[in-house]
Amino acid sequence: MPRPFGSTLELAEELRGQLESLARAGSTPQALALRCRIVLAAARDDSPSNQDVAAELGCDRHTVGQWRERFAQRGLAGLQDAPRSGRPRKFSPR
Repeated sequence: MPRPFGSTLELAEELRGQLESLARAGSTPQALALRCRIVLAAARDDSPSNQDVAAELGCDRHTVGQWRERFAQRGLAGLQDAPRSGRPRKFSPR
């Protein structure tokens, strides 16, 4: 049976400010901005469930649970993309 509630997140003011600025910045990749919004919503005082956060942000509850747990374990570094497996690119992305 899936866990509807993830880890309880408590954010220091400095960390909350970093997450809010990343979520608002136009230069932040949209995937990272969504992850920041997920963490900010999950860290509210009313301790919302993964399903509540997912409904609020328009994503899947499994996505919310994944990023909530990664943030609880690794902090801000856990929200970054992990290296991809497979063959490296033959040319630069520029």
